[in-house]
Amino acid sequence: MNRTSTPLLDFLPYLLSVTSNAVSGRIALEYKVQFGLSVPEWRVMAVLGDHEPLTQRELTGMTLMDKVAVNRACKVLEERGLIARSPNVQDGRSHLLELTADGRGMHGQIMPLAVDMTRRIMGVLSEDEQRQFRALLERVRGQVGQLDGRQLDGGTIGDDWGFD
Repeated sequence: MNRTSTPLLDFLPYLLSVTSNAVSGRIALEYKVQFGLSVPEWRVMAVLGDHEPLTQRELTGMTLMDKVAVNRACKVLEERGLIARSPNVQDGRSHLLELTADGRGMHGQIMPLAVDMTRRIMGVLSEDEQRQFRALLERVRGQVGQLDGRQLDGGTIGDDWGFD
């Protein structure tokens, strides 16, 4: 059987997932080796670097990661002194998270590495193709938000590849 003709390779969620994992994994290698951060830890730091302070619930929504993964990442980052918690005066049941001075310093070192690696990966596409690619991904993501998440075509949404 010719593996390139399998329907799975034409299945959008699979293609997006493996492509995302490949790109994230390659970029993660850079900051894992130099800074000892996992992918979830860096995602939390990256989002906080752009939007702090945030609650863990907000981080979960913005990173689209499982709340357990966000919780673990936050605990590790807090233990390393890269993020700090403070009371949330608007909701006493949650805390606000933000980068510490050390966290901002590390973020400032990693972000250029991540941007450079992204530039190198995307270098396979022309600048126009890159713009089109980003615009197409945004359109697809926007369409997902327009669909009713409880039921699609008579079935329910399952795992990352869309299976129940």
